[in-house]
Amino acid sequence: MGKKEVGTTITQHILSKQRENSEATGAFTILLNELVVAAKVISREVNKAGLVDILGATGTINVQNEEVQKLDLFANRIIIERLQHIGQLCCMCSEENADIIEIPARYPKGNYVVVFDPLDGSSNIDVNISIGTIFGIYKRPDCAPETEPLLGDILQPGMKQVAAGYFIYGSSTVMIYTTGNGSGVHGFTLYPSVGEFLLSHEDIKIPERGKIYSVNEGNYTYWDEKTRAMVDYFKTKDADTGRPYTSRYVGSLVADFHRNLLKGGIFMYPADKKDPKKPSGKLRLMVEANPLAFVVREAGGYASDGNGPILEIDPKELHQRTPLYIGSKKDVELAEAFISGKKNELCA
Repeated sequence: MGKKEVGTTITQHILSKQRENSEATGAFTILLNELVVAAKVISREVNKAGLVDILGATGTINVQNEEVQKLDLFANRIIIERLQHIGQLCCMCSEENADIIEIPARYPKGNYVVVFDPLDGSSNIDVNISIGTIFGIYKRPDCAPETEPLLGDILQPGMKQVAAGYFIYGSSTVMIYTTGNGSGVHGFTLYPSVGEFLLSHEDIKIPERGKIYSVNEGNYTYWDEKTRAMVDYFKTKDADTGRPYTSRYVGSLVADFHRNLLKGGIFMYPADKKDPKKPSGKLRLMVEANPLAFVVREAGGYASDGNGPILEIDPKELHQRTPLYIGSKKDVELAEAFISGKKNELCA
């Protein structure tokens, strides 16, 4: 009996895309491969989190004024260690670090910038809800590799990303990524017996309209009238427009987004009045919103801050926050119409 053929690995897939680009140097391929290695290590630790002393909080507060979890620090350290030595980066930016992460002088430098949330949803580790790593990759503006990185090298609109994606650690570990420009969105599942990510979701397309809305309705009283009206609309029964939508929210951005990417729907994190220090909402533009917006656009969806495309926002701060409406194009456009006060034009 012959051996069962192993499917396309993530490495094969990345290399095939590299061959399609006559100007590719291989630097980008090396970078993605090291991200994959980091994710394998993080996945291993997540899967044994309940068996060793890596659950719970460290007792420290990060730049977002949030309690740092032990696995957050582990994931952050692993990603930095795996990427800093490869010679393709000029710097990095993490949710867990207040400033730019510079490449140590002992390593060569390149012209790519990686931004990442090392462990999105980490507060859910203790209750076994899926968590993930989100990443975006930018090409540094035309600068010599030996020059010191500047804040402007990172603060680029999301549309400037050359790749983005995420790893989700759940019942299985899955990588979703895109390199934009019509390359499609592709998913790979980690097969423990092989030790490789194998192609499992080829050319993902999000439905134009979904049946799911994902939002923390516990913040309802902190929203403005337009936001409340929007959520009420999704909950109201109306057979002609396929309502009510089904509510699905687990409180882990990468998990909620992943479900809606595959099944259709909208994830929302509106601005609210709950925390005066965060008037623009909770989510981070650079390390969360931009990478997922890049992915969803390539899959045929849309991401907005309520007034326009997330990918067109010109960032002013490293840890800038933003409202986020992301998912099926028609659903996000409808939400945008409510927030901008133009719902009558879209709902007529």
